[in-house]
Amino acid sequence: MSIAARIDAFTSRDATRLCQIALLSSVAVFFTLVVLNNVTDFDSNYQFVHHVLAMDATFPGNHGLWRALRLPTVQLIAYLGIIAWESLNMCLLWSGAFMLLRARSLPAQEFYEAKRVGILALTAGLLLWMVAFLCIGGEYFLMWQSKLWNGQEAASRMFSVEAFILILLILPESAPR
Repeated sequence: MSIAARIDAFTSRDATRLCQIALLSSVAVFFTLVVLNNVTDFDSNYQFVHHVLAMDATFPGNHGLWRALRLPTVQLIAYLGIIAWESLNMCLLWSGAFMLLRARSLPAQEFYEAKRVGILALTAGLLLWMVAFLCIGGEYFLMWQSKLWNGQEAASRMFSVEAFILILLILPESAPR
């Protein structure tokens, strides 16, 4: 088949499906790099968790310091939990992307069913950013008070990106007119 014939045969349905696969894969690449960074530069990212949980960079004399977790063992467990969550999410994202890639030529209902792992993976990522970073880190441990150890902007950005991709993934295919 010639290139022109292939382009003519490429439908908007094909483009939409490839868009969904590419975007889900891009989040998988992101989480792969996050896990790689956390494993290969363990101490740099551990320092972030340490300072957020210790609340040692919040406003002086704030009344929330009773919440601080200063035990290194607890901080390490929290950090390892974050890495485990990110690693599981990375695996789910890659699995979801490969499931969609395999299903790209299937009928609409079967392609939609192949989205389930990707939907779960994006939801797990959203929960990581919202619960672990924005709620627990940002509000409970008052991360927002720190100029140096504040990850709220990055967490908000990733929450927004993943939410947008999740919406695009969940949308059912429309019938051609």
